[in-house]
Amino acid sequence: GKRKRLNTSVLYDSDDESEDSDIVVRKVFAKRHCIMDEDESSEEQQPDKTCPTANVSTNRKQKVFAKLKELAKERATRRSCSSENNEDSNGEAEIEEESLCHLSLTPTEVSETDSDSMKDFIVEEEEDDDDDDNTEHIKRLLTLLTSFFFLSFFLGVNSGCIAFFPVSRCDHYVHFKRIVKAFLINAIDDTFLSSLYDGTRQKKYAKDMLLSLHYLDDRFIQPRLENLISRSRWKDRYKERVDCYPDVRIVLKNPENISCQACELNRYCKFNVLLSGKLYNSRTLEADDFMPDDKQVLKVGVVCANRTRVYHNLKHFKYKLYVDCSSVTELDGVEDEPVKDTVERLFSQLEDNGWIQKRYNDLEDYMNDADSFQEEK
Repeated sequence: GKRKRLNTSVLYDSDDESEDSDIVVRKVFAKRHCIMDEDESSEEQQPDKTCPTANVSTNRKQKVFAKLKELAKERATRRSCSSENNEDSNGEAEIEEESLCHLSLTPTEVSETDSDSMKDFIVEEEEDDDDDDNTEHIKRLLTLLTSFFFLSFFLGVNSGCIAFFPVSRCDHYVHFKRIVKAFLINAIDDTFLSSLYDGTRQKKYAKDMLLSLHYLDDRFIQPRLENLISRSRWKDRYKERVDCYPDVRIVLKNPENISCQACELNRYCKFNVLLSGKLYNSRTLEADDFMPDDKQVLKVGVVCANRTRVYHNLKHFKYKLYVDCSSVTELDGVEDEPVKDTVERLFSQLEDNGWIQKRYNDLEDYMNDADSFQEEK
């Protein structure tokens, strides 16, 4: 069948930061998780501690486990029948809900959290070493079962979608603010980012910043770039060019029925893609001065032009954000001030005037554009 042409033309400049954008953004909502049954959730409560004194036998593990389940059911029955502890129950529910919202989504941290929450679920024994070993085995078993439950609940195993973890908007924004602060520091001390990646800095704030930088690359940007490429017919040579140049302008020209220089297919090409800017290190963001004035002009069709805009926005977002942070520090007239004080002052100003939020909104728009981009036929 004939390929359907878009009726609208695209004029785009990566240096343009006009707020009057008419791009329609499709909002994507996370799927609602299933609610746990009361009997299952009650097993996470803390039953009264017991001190069994029976000798170790081959059936001991099964007996202790059965006892734990029985205690949990008794606890659930007492809670459902009691009308005097409603206020306390509501308080416990709020605490449980808050703790769930703050759970980290890595298997290691889930395991550690579950281990702490199971402390009162374990039968304490003090008689001999054999009893201690047996208790530890049961503790590990229960922790493993609970960890699997939480992983299934949070990662959506049943739906088969574990590539993107359902993290809240607040968590995303916390990562983003750390990145802005790291860029402000590096704009003043250009060795900061390299010291983060090579492991020189080991303080908690530095590790948090490095985690957020990886989060931006590995969770926000790279999966979407790979998806855009996998659904296109771009040639490797064109992709490499777009990857190397941080600035792009997409200009409407006279249409020609020629081979598109992005996909090398015969297309009705009416856009020129102008690529320019210095090559830079993707980690330290240090620009390379080799051939700084080099430019590329490529003739492409409408779909490849649109895909180029969406892909380029995400690919070079981090570098553009760093350039903006560097400009902020250069315009600051305060001298003879410790780096820490300067960064905190500038960061507070950017947060108060909405600069950080605007850049974060730009990132969300770019991700939504990538998520909703149509597959090329």
